[in-house]
Amino acid sequence: MQYMLLICGGPEAAEHAEDGCGGWSEEMAERGVLRGGAGLRPPHEATTVRVRSDEVLLSDGPFAETREQVGGFCLIECADLDEAVEIASKHPAATYGSIEVRPIWQP
Repeated sequence: MQYMLLICGGPEAAEHAEDGCGGWSEEMAERGVLRGGAGLRPPHEATTVRVRSDEVLLSDGPFAETREQVGGFCLIECADLDEAVEIASKHPAATYGSIEVRPIWQP
């Protein structure tokens, strides 16, 4: 089953933006579970797109004003939620932020 790991953190997470993953990516690649991922630029560089009444509306910044923001993502493939949680718990960002583990919709 595939899962998206959404790497989240508050303003203090910005100081870790250049840290890398401390060998996590290499370990997960060796295990054969890592399918992709990337870090994201800061929220103030985002553009939010909405369409209302056939009109495209653009907003600078993230879609919501919240303390925590998504800083990156990883796509993994593993046996079940238990394994996905174990993988997420090993990610260094789990020590200063949070990681949302979400199943990928597969019709």
